[in-house]
Amino acid sequence: MSVVTIPAVNPRSPLASMKGHHVAVRVPSFDTAVQWYTEMLDFRVVHRWTYADQRLAYLAPANDDAFFIEILGDGDPLPIPKPVYSDLGDSLRLAGYHHFCINVEDMDATVAELRRRGVQIVTAPFELPAIGRKLAFIADPFGNLIELAEVVG
Repeated sequence: MSVVTIPAVNPRSPLASMKGHHVAVRVPSFDTAVQWYTEMLDFRVVHRWTYADQRLAYLAPANDDAFFIEILGDGDPLPIPKPVYSDLGDSLRLAGYHHFCINVEDMDATVAELRRRGVQIVTAPFELPAIGRKLAFIADPFGNLIELAEVVG
């Protein structure tokens, strides 16, 4: 389905109060994750807390208060490492959660800045006309994929 043909919202649904809030990312090192997201992507730490032996935080993009990444770090046992992907196609072999997406206004400028900062670019920008987007994929230090999307056309 094309992005331009999104069905109308349904305020009469008994579940109409549901709205997106965050995506959780399980990491082996809380400090490494928070440092990477804040220094490489300019995310802001909104809130920190503990749960059992884990440290957690909500992080928000530099200019967005409506979407958070929840970092779940440390704890015993530590999470099983993600596979190392050779490219985006290789990553599609694994079932389940795949990535989260962040919209950007200028893909080329964003990817250039991320390269300058040393962020791993998994897939260089490419256009996907079926959804009217230019996309790229990056990875955090633990292999968690992040899609970047620019609306085109």
